[in-house]
Amino acid sequence: MGLDDKIKNAAQEGVGKAKEGIGDATDNERLEADGRRDQAEANAKQAGEHVKDAAKDAGDAFR
Repeated sequence: MGLDDKIKNAAQEGVGKAKEGIGDATDNERLEADGRRDQAEANAKQAGEHVKDAAKDAGDAFR
């Protein structure tokens, strides 16, 4: 996973956590849901990047 991707995913996850927290504190269910969605998207991207890294590492092991 590239450093840029890691930073972007971490930032998206952080924004999502903030949205969720603010939504919870202000009883704004829509903002809270947006925050959870942002976190889920960031986690899915991170998982995909981990799969790519594992596949690359496995390919490198056979060289």
